[in-house]
Order: sequence, then structure tokens, then C-alpha cells
Amino acid sequence: MGGLRPWHIAVLVVLLILLFGAKRLPDAARSLGRSMRILKSEVKGMQEDDVAAKAEAQNGRTPLDGRPQIDHNQHTSTSAHDPAQRVHDN
Repeated sequence: MGGLRPWHIAVLVVLLILLFGAKRLPDAARSLGRSMRILKSEVKGMQEDDVAAKAEAQNGRTPLDGRPQIDHNQHTSTSAHDPAQRVHDN
């Protein structure tokens, strides 16, 4: 009962021909095919852009060794800019 039977497809084809006419159906199918190709190429382009952006982000990282070292043993009375450092100092 829940399956798609061959006569369902036949009725659908007849209804489409009656609604749109035999001349317009090939044009509609052609334009639908073009739209699907455009959509597929755009999705593929977006995926390539995403992969390129991820590769660029990984290559753009700088090593932690190049950052200045902070002496955590030195306590100063000046307020720190980092809230976690303020808690650590107090």
C-alpha cells in the first residue's frame, strides 16, 4: 500500500502532460538539469574553498616558542589585564 506502483508513475506523467503540455516538458526538464549542474558546481566550489581555507589557517600558525615568556613567580601590585591572571595574583 505504501509503495510507488507503476500505474502511479503513469498517472503522474499523464497529469504533467495535461498541465504543462508536451512542448514545454522537455524545456522544463532541460532547465532543471542546468540548474542541478549549476548547484553541483557551486557546492563543489564551496567545498574546495573550505579545504583551502583550512589549509591556509594551519599554515598561518606561529609556534608558541616565538612568544615572550611570562614569569609567573613574579607578583606585582599592578593590575593585570587578564581576569585569570588577577585571580592568580590575589
